[in-house]
Amino acid sequence: MTDREIILDSLMEILEKGQYSHLVLRSVLQKYDYLPKQQRSFIKRTCEGTIENKIYIDYVIDSFAKTKTPKMKPLIRTLLRMGTYQILFLDAVPDAAVCNECVKLATKRGFGPLKGFVNGILRTISRNKEQIALPDREKEPLRYLSVRYSMPLWIVELWQAQYGSKAEDMLKAQLEKRPLTIRVNEAMSKEAQSKMLSQIAEAGVKVTQSNQLPYAYYLEQVDHIDALPGYAQGGFFMQDIGSMQVVELSGIKPGDTVIDVCAAPGGKAMHALAKLHGKGSVQARDLTENKVSLIEENIARCAGAADAIEALVWDARVLDPQAVEKADVVIADLPCSGLGVIGRKSDIKYRMTPEQVADIAALQREILSVVWQYVKPGGILMYSTCTLTKAENQDNRDWFLENCPFTLLEEKELLPSAETDGFYMIKCRRNKA
Repeated sequence: MTDREIILDSLMEILEKGQYSHLVLRSVLQKYDYLPKQQRSFIKRTCEGTIENKIYIDYVIDSFAKTKTPKMKPLIRTLLRMGTYQILFLDAVPDAAVCNECVKLATKRGFGPLKGFVNGILRTISRNKEQIALPDREKEPLRYLSVRYSMPLWIVELWQAQYGSKAEDMLKAQLEKRPLTIRVNEAMSKEAQSKMLSQIAEAGVKVTQSNQLPYAYYLEQVDHIDALPGYAQGGFFMQDIGSMQVVELSGIKPGDTVIDVCAAPGGKAMHALAKLHGKGSVQARDLTENKVSLIEENIARCAGAADAIEALVWDARVLDPQAVEKADVVIADLPCSGLGVIGRKSDIKYRMTPEQVADIAALQREILSVVWQYVKPGGILMYSTCTLTKAENQDNRDWFLENCPFTLLEEKELLPSAETDGFYMIKCRRNKA
């Protein structure tokens, strides 16, 4: 199977059948692990780029096609999308080769009568790619932003209303390439950390320390993350800066009892464990066996820590009487619309709707109305999301403080940037009386 056939099949699964992009690509890259790094990178980049820029790509196709994308055969629509992405965004791939390969694929997949249509559209786009006219920014400012940054109009409207002049920078940031972010295990000695990072660099990876947190590093030119020095031994964890900030802000200290109520895949729980320095305990909970197994995989990588952390299947909406007033810190990083992580999981923006945001905000309140009871008087509750909607963030903050016996200590919002995803977090102390 050729690279472009793999891309076509992957995009059909994601864009036409509604499968999650990160799961499809993980499966595909594992299946074709034997391919050279350059080929796998091309497959990954073309799939991710086509998904990320789908609104803009469809706008371009529809500018030159009499039959618009919604009316096209799914396979033809997908072929044109992946071909247009390569023509517009991949300079290293000759346009003629893109056109020829897409025509061949149309024929091979039983759409020979439409090969002329595919060829004509792609060659027209190739000839006119320097003169593509976007919607008029003055007359249709929101539609312009939607097409320019390939973001659904309702999200553009939402962010424009909430953030004003910052909205365009947020949209732009979601399209920027981000390095892989890792958190080095703080339980390791400085010498061991330095040695591991040097070994990672020697493996051909570019390593850059973040200026936000001393244990956060950016990795570039990574092929197999799980093959890097230190990974199998729990020396580092893939975790966004925003996620690290949640634990950092919580003030976890040695001797604390920590409950993470929606913990999968376990990044914050493992970070909390490192903050304990061998004294105290962490309980990492989540809704299903499958999610808890992801936490257990991370626990297994952290040698010698199994006695201080446990994973538990528990529905956060159901009160656990045994946990009431047992925790010094409760981490409530709750299910959310995920609009802050669109830069890493592009298909979120096509899945989510305003109605779903309202439903999720209600779910968050349902969970908060239960889990606050696990906090000891004087203890801390950290509420966080990886999204940027007022309903899930500021409105829920206000609701929580009005309905639960807590005082707001600190609030932080991270807008999407080249260094971090979008995050929102509040630190609240339970009143003692």
